[in-house]
Amino acid sequence: MVYCLRSMRGEDVSQVTEIDLACYPTMMPAPNYQAELTNPLAHYIVVVDNDPTTLSNRSPGPYIPGFAGIWLMAGEAHVINVAVRTKNRLEGLGELLFIGLIQQAQILMARLITLEVRVSNVAAQRLYVKYGLTERGRRRAYYNDNREDAIIMTLDDPSSIAYEVAFNTLRQEYAKKWLRDTALMIDS
Repeated sequence: MVYCLRSMRGEDVSQVTEIDLACYPTMMPAPNYQAELTNPLAHYIVVVDNDPTTLSNRSPGPYIPGFAGIWLMAGEAHVINVAVRTKNRLEGLGELLFIGLIQQAQILMARLITLEVRVSNVAAQRLYVKYGLTERGRRRAYYNDNREDAIIMTLDDPSSIAYEVAFNTLRQEYAKKWLRDTALMIDS
């Protein structure tokens, strides 16, 4: 597979909504991603399969196996979601999307990145810790479906020189593991 990241477009909304409903079935109603395209706070990216060997075997348009988004408010990049289709999990796409969100936050000159993650989602927590986020607190009974707590995680100053050095190393390790170029991830 040949994957790249780019900003979400109008033609992506139906697939993004489909992924959202599959990944977050209890979070009803699903966000209106068409409206998010015009929301000045919202910045969504999609991962697109650009493999020329599989493009001809699919219906017209790009295949989107995952998406992610942030809202930039008062200089803070708040991660809204990171979602990957079930059949495309364990391919490193969640990490690719998270790398893209960090890059987007850096481009937007965010002072920090913050998110909530389920207490039970240990795999996601490990990924976020790997990329420098630390636990800052909890939101009790945050999730409507089962009243599970959320851990609040934050990364201070994603554009600092020290973080940029560490982030570049992590991107290189990711690229080596998954054989993907992460130098020019976001394609508008």
